[in-house]
Amino acid sequence: MVVVQVFNSLTANSLLSHGLVPRTLSGLQGIVFSPFLHGSVRHLLSNLLPFVVLSWLVATEGLQRYIRVALLVALFGGLLVWMLGRPSIHVGASGLIFGLWAYLLARAWFQRSLISFAVALVTLVGYSGLVLGFIPVPGVSIESHLAGALAGIFVAWLMHSRRLIENTSA
Repeated sequence: MVVVQVFNSLTANSLLSHGLVPRTLSGLQGIVFSPFLHGSVRHLLSNLLPFVVLSWLVATEGLQRYIRVALLVALFGGLLVWMLGRPSIHVGASGLIFGLWAYLLARAWFQRSLISFAVALVTLVGYSGLVLGFIPVPGVSIESHLAGALAGIFVAWLMHSRRLIENTSA
């Protein structure tokens, strides 16, 4: 994200055209690229710490699980924004951040283990301010926040359901 932002800043934000634009064919590329694109250095910096911390918390389940969760959250969240978002360019990692946040909270509900509850508690206490991200603010993609959170809950359910299927088939 940092390398992309440096390049984007040096090229007068030329990469923003690769962001997610709802209901357009060219906007589909934004499902892949938008989490790496930011409108400014300030935007990137506001996303970087929560992204790193929440990624690390999800990665406590293993790198392979983290990659699967992050890709699915980005895909499902991005598709929701593409289908339902306002007609503008949506960029930034906040959809992924909200997805990781919601995944960690929902995972505790589905797994019902002491460790997952402890991680959810740390997540909730440390990032309870993310709830404010559901309040509309001009220039902020609330659609990405909501879609990311819904995708995170769905991915937690999907991972839990998959684990149940794998455990019963053995």
